[in-house]
Amino acid sequence: MRPWHGLDEVPRDWGGSVVAAGVFDGVHRGHQAVLAAAVERSRALGLPVVAVVLEPGFGGAGPDAAPPAVLTPIDRRAELLAALGAAAVCVLPAAPEPALFVRRVLVERLGAAAVAVGDGGLDLGRGAAIGAEELRGLGERHGFAVDVVAPVGGAEPVTSERVRALLEAGDADAAREALGRPHRVEGVVVHGAARGRELLGFPTANLECPPGTAVPGDGVYAGRMLLTEPAPGAAETAWPAAISVGTNPTFEGAARTVEGYALDRDDLDLYGRRMAMEFTHRIRGQRRFASVDELIEAMGRDVDRARELAGEG
Repeated sequence: MRPWHGLDEVPRDWGGSVVAAGVFDGVHRGHQAVLAAAVERSRALGLPVVAVVLEPGFGGAGPDAAPPAVLTPIDRRAELLAALGAAAVCVLPAAPEPALFVRRVLVERLGAAAVAVGDGGLDLGRGAAIGAEELRGLGERHGFAVDVVAPVGGAEPVTSERVRALLEAGDADAAREALGRPHRVEGVVVHGAARGRELLGFPTANLECPPGTAVPGDGVYAGRMLLTEPAPGAAETAWPAAISVGTNPTFEGAARTVEGYALDRDDLDLYGRRMAMEFTHRIRGQRRFASVDELIEAMGRDVDRARELAGEG
């Protein structure tokens, strides 16, 4: 699904809708609950669901605060939201003041009959926000219902901030549980130092991710490599993998890299291809080895463990 970027891309003949609104970074289990509420309303009203993605939508910490790492690129967000039942996705920049946002976006352009949000309301960016109760009041004034969805996750609610913290700690398993799927990073495969193929016996794909990507903490992970733009009719598009994140301390590295080894494959030419790497389990933390031979032995154990985990599904 190609998202609408801005109100000008919303079709002029667009009719009424049920709106699910939020930043939706991660499209985690809490976001999924918001979409489920919107889908339930849409079935009752016979209207399509429009997911409004407020981007960047990180104004709560103040207009000059550095944005947090991005869990999910916009196009991937749109893909996930569509899979959850959104008929359309509308991406909007930091919004004007709340009443104007409601009138111009929800009422005039999207014809909202109902709006589903999380219990924290809406972060409009640049320090602006609409609380859940304020949105209910605006809904009464403009004639749309408001469904406020309770947090998911019990004592430790699932939030984008929590997912980022789990990833920073390297807890791929807990992040997978919070997201409802493995965390993935996307980018382009670029040339690296070629040590994996020429010295270590494990040829890796070096993934160059966009700045600001939420890359998990340094360590070795089991997961999957997959092409995000495969050629039509391609026989293979994904492979189980062992993935290393870090600075390669055994070789006194400085730059942080994300490198994936497709298990038991040394015949793949992936340079220049757009690829995603998914992190399912953490195998171990990053460490410096006393020799290349020790590193090779450890990598062999890592690959064995990644193979076991891939077999467990």
